[in-house]
Amino acid sequence: MTNNIASNSISRKDYIFSITIIGLFFFIFGFVTWLNGILIPFLRTACELNDFEAYFVTFAFYVSYLVMALPSSVLLKKTGFKNGMSIGLWIMAAGALIFIPAAMTRTFSVFLIGLFVEGTGMALLQTASNPYITIIGPRESAAKRISIMGIANKFAGAIAPIILASIILKDSHILEEKLTQAADAASRAVLLNEMASRVIMPYIVMAVILVLLGLLLKFAHLPEVDTDAEDEASGETNAKKTSIWQFPHLLLGVIALFFYVGVEVIAGDTIIRYGQSIGIAMESAKYFTSLTLLSMILGYLLGIMLIPKYMSQVTALKISTILGVVFTLGAIFVPADIVFSMSFIDIMTFKPIELVLPVTVLFVALLGLANALVWPAMWPLALNGLGRFTKTGSAMLIMSIAGGAILPLLYGKIAVNFSTQSAYWLCLPSYLVIMYYAFIGHKTGLKNAS
Repeated sequence: MTNNIASNSISRKDYIFSITIIGLFFFIFGFVTWLNGILIPFLRTACELNDFEAYFVTFAFYVSYLVMALPSSVLLKKTGFKNGMSIGLWIMAAGALIFIPAAMTRTFSVFLIGLFVEGTGMALLQTASNPYITIIGPRESAAKRISIMGIANKFAGAIAPIILASIILKDSHILEEKLTQAADAASRAVLLNEMASRVIMPYIVMAVILVLLGLLLKFAHLPEVDTDAEDEASGETNAKKTSIWQFPHLLLGVIALFFYVGVEVIAGDTIIRYGQSIGIAMESAKYFTSLTLLSMILGYLLGIMLIPKYMSQVTALKISTILGVVFTLGAIFVPADIVFSMSFIDIMTFKPIELVLPVTVLFVALLGLANALVWPAMWPLALNGLGRFTKTGSAMLIMSIAGGAILPLLYGKIAVNFSTQSAYWLCLPSYLVIMYYAFIGHKTGLKNAS
């Protein structure tokens, strides 16, 4: 039996308050993370990059998880979850401020430093918040709680690129025309400098909000949960373990999560540039990341309704991997010239918008539906029975977020050498790895695995 930490040591009032606070953090994760989807085409133009170079945006952001996750785990052991999360918010604020000199000098490497620092703060926040939400209540409903967090995360991610695009890509078609008509390098530089400066104010506002949230958390009552206490509930299985490397289901989970984060980032961060590459104007393409994240929100809602009452976390993971394979093949094989239109209201202007949507792009967006329940299902499976190793195991899972650094970069290289559509072949083996974990890997080394 799994020890129910929430019911044994945390009141219902504290439990609800804690869920609300962590939900706010997941909203922040989503808002900051999915800005990359619009930063990639923006910096590609402003810093005059090719597709491969532009995807260093995701590399700089996500590689920080690999570098900083274990140091984050060490820090959390000293500070506790709450103080560690405050520090994470302040580090993110510092990263946002680095965008100011980056924009003023239009230096891509400085933008990358800012993204790395933001990712460092996110690594600390994620290392704390993911195990917190997993073990604060019954483990069998952990995927349901993480799904609720996911809705907050992906709702923020759906609106973030639209908000940022409305500021930094306003009248982008006019700017593109002016850049094309620029008579000399000096004229072009003036236009690009003006474009780059548009990110300064949004990132100043973001930094101020992150600092204030860090202060708010510092003085809020957020109960600590003792992950070491889970060791007592793990019985003989955990008591005999002396190293984190003795949990093969965790190690396989780290590998599977690496590929999962890679395909999740590819689905969200390449879709705008993919739309542009097949002839879709930015007026329509800027909404494509939001479509991916709305698909994920649909998946999270299904998870909340179905888990654990109608299906287990494992079953949800199996179905997700199958859908991932199907949607990937659809994105690859459907011709780019098959399109349809849909109308909706722009959340910034409240004006009706006619969205031109190729079917192949729709399949990329639907990868969001396939991806939604993978993260919520894999965390409780991978952390199952870790006891006193939970924080270290969590840090290793956070390190696997580096998949979001490596796989999109590979996508960009394939896109340059072949095409943006054929580059989605990279997703197929990734989903097969996740499928192995769903059907077999999560049970490896566990005595009473279901």
